[in-house]
Amino acid sequence: MSGRQELATFAGGCFWCMVHPFDQLPGIIKVESGYTGGHLENPSYQDVKSGRSGHYEAVQITFDPDVFSYQQLLDLYWPQIDPTDDGGQFHDRGDSYRTAIFYHTKEQKTLAERSKQAVAESGRFKKPIVTKILPASIFYPAEDYHQDFYKKNPIEYKEDRKKSGRDEFIKEYWD
Repeated sequence: MSGRQELATFAGGCFWCMVHPFDQLPGIIKVESGYTGGHLENPSYQDVKSGRSGHYEAVQITFDPDVFSYQQLLDLYWPQIDPTDDGGQFHDRGDSYRTAIFYHTKEQKTLAERSKQAVAESGRFKKPIVTKILPASIFYPAEDYHQDFYKKNPIEYKEDRKKSGRDEFIKEYWD
């Protein structure tokens, strides 16, 4: 590790399913579940899930860009989502489950826009890519029981993921 740290923030539907792909990779220091992009201060899970707060469920990744680059994070992000669905992700419906990339720097914005264009031009999808690219705003960590959910509750995590349809979509469109 070089000691440098940057943040990356991604919304991809249920944050439980967005932690595992990034966790435990070289250069990834921390992956935290939380809420961002809304208008209510210190929202609870219920505030976000109800749609009252305007927040997205998201993960915020602290990473060493000299070990794992922001581009590599983007390359890992896209195959976790359905970028054509603006009503949520898989069986999780509503604004809090929409997809977005929240950029922290101009360089991140540029890379995110390029990666979105590449996905759009890939021919992989017939519908338009609706994932938003937005400036990062305050990130509120989710309640403790949401952190590392896949590790703390492996059976519930696997069951939820299986019934969501996420894995079937990934296999069909990204594998």
